[in-house]
Amino acid sequence: MLVLVAPGQGAQTPGFLTPWLELPGAADRVAAWSDAIGLDLAHYGTQADADAIRDTAVAQPLLVAAGILSAAALGDIAPGAVAGHSVGEITAASFAGILDDTAALALVRKRGLAMADAAAVTETGMSALLGGDPEVSVAHLEKLGLTPANVNGAGQIVAAGTLEQLAALAEDKPEGVRKVVALKVAGAFHTHHMAPAVDVLAKAAADLTPGDPGITYVSNKDGQAVATGAEVLERLVGQVANPVRWDLCMETFKELGVTALLEVCPGGTLTGLAKRALPGVKTLALKTPDDLDAARELIAEHADA
Repeated sequence: MLVLVAPGQGAQTPGFLTPWLELPGAADRVAAWSDAIGLDLAHYGTQADADAIRDTAVAQPLLVAAGILSAAALGDIAPGAVAGHSVGEITAASFAGILDDTAALALVRKRGLAMADAAAVTETGMSALLGGDPEVSVAHLEKLGLTPANVNGAGQIVAAGTLEQLAALAEDKPEGVRKVVALKVAGAFHTHHMAPAVDVLAKAAADLTPGDPGITYVSNKDGQAVATGAEVLERLVGQVANPVRWDLCMETFKELGVTALLEVCPGGTLTGLAKRALPGVKTLALKTPDDLDAARELIAEHADA
């Protein structure tokens, strides 16, 4: 059983879209998306520096576009389930037929702008905790006024809060945590700091007509499969101000009988977590088109199982 997953913010790197635009029709497709949402995706994916693509309003649509584009390069595939981490949930909604590509990109553009506006109110950020006991780490974060914004499984929790709170965390790590790593994001996502973005996203979602998922869609809220497009949209709206429970998503993958996990471009983060949390499951990350042949082999072996 194959699970198709999409990464979240922080996975982007300068120039990562360049080789994908060389595929037949890709440049035209990205140009049409760019016109539709008023953002030059090709420029940001090929020429912009790390600071430019760290901007929430840019990073989010860029990641969704890359995920959709790389999945399309695989041809028609039939995964047993789909899921995305944070903004990757919108990419997954496209995979599942809940939103068409243009609607997904229009929604993520509004999401990114709204979250950037919310992040501008106070200087905030996110840091990953590597190692340690989750219960000990969560208690320590709460003592510092931080939120466990991403509970990723495989011994990884991401803390979010003000820059001062994150600086205090770097100086005072929870017991057992090996390292605290600042993430390439521009705000305390999935915390109360994002509350203003919820209202904006709710209005944007109200204008959409979602389809029901044609593939099992696993939600970040609680790791549960969601049966209707309307509920997926509702969860996407609320999720910007609530923690991502990727650990619970991976537990659901286990229950579904996952045998392989394929991460769309810019892959790496979620396959890394799966290697530690889902032993025995084959993983592959789409980084460049050079990975497509190996991905097709993985699909042929696991998608029909």
